[in-house]
Amino acid sequence: MQASGQTEMALRLALKVWDESADDPEAAMLASEVLSAGVPDWHFKVVRDEVRNAAYDAALRRSVRPGMRVLDIGSGTGLLAMMAARAGATRVFSCEMNPAVADAAREIVAANGFADRVEIVAKHSDQLDANADLGGRVDLIVSEIVSNNMLTEGVLATMEYAVGHLLKPGGQVIPARGGVRIALAFDPNFHNKRMASVAGFDLSGFNRLAQPSYNIRTTDTRLQLMSDAAELFEFDFGAAEAERDAHTQRTLTAHGGPVNCVAQWIHLEMDEAGSYENRPGEPKYSNWDALGYPLPKRIEPGAGDGVTVHGSHDLNRVRIWMA
Repeated sequence: MQASGQTEMALRLALKVWDESADDPEAAMLASEVLSAGVPDWHFKVVRDEVRNAAYDAALRRSVRPGMRVLDIGSGTGLLAMMAARAGATRVFSCEMNPAVADAAREIVAANGFADRVEIVAKHSDQLDANADLGGRVDLIVSEIVSNNMLTEGVLATMEYAVGHLLKPGGQVIPARGGVRIALAFDPNFHNKRMASVAGFDLSGFNRLAQPSYNIRTTDTRLQLMSDAAELFEFDFGAAEAERDAHTQRTLTAHGGPVNCVAQWIHLEMDEAGSYENRPGEPKYSNWDALGYPLPKRIEPGAGDGVTVHGSHDLNRVRIWMA
């Protein structure tokens, strides 16, 4: 059924099997294969990010007032929607395009006692109609649809539609702004990301097939930032019209020493009082990895030397390189 496009019926049957499979682990395994199809594993990483959770919770507690109506874009587990309700929102709508995720979020919301105030709407946000689905425009929109390069999850187009069609004039969005930050870096594990000599053969020609960036765990303290950080791009998520394309450059002041990549991470301004950042090389967990953009060859600028890094973006991607 799932393969032939009967996704909703397949999910309904899989849920029924899951609920009745206490004594049949094979049936539970088969149901799990259907239910988990198309559900990214980052759903399980996000909720373990206590710093991120605290930043969202604090921003919602600062912003939500009695009588407010809130839209949460991207239900996931329903966590942010429940935070908004706990902060005092009268009504919270939470949209989720994956029907299996929407079902799970609906069950979680009910199990936590918020079903009377939180409604899970199984639609993508750009399919929502303010009057038909939300009973009118909302006072506040909260979302977490940013990626480790900020844009890949479609945050710019999503927020442009949401602000223009679903939010009251003068309403608030959380996070309010986002920035892409960069610094020169030295990654001692760089040799694992590219090919050189293997078993006596030069395999470096294969490197042209490598992705232009790679993930860096923020908790990997072996990574060394070799310059001060700079903001490459900044995005206003409350803007009526998203910035679709831009090209820029930043000159970074080197600390001195070897550099083999440009490290990139994100910074979220939740509101005027709170922020979140997944700066790499610090011993704290983030559900977003930082990114490393390899240099064509290792350089060793002296302390105080300026090194220019270029960047561009469209609606869905950031690109970073050195000339």
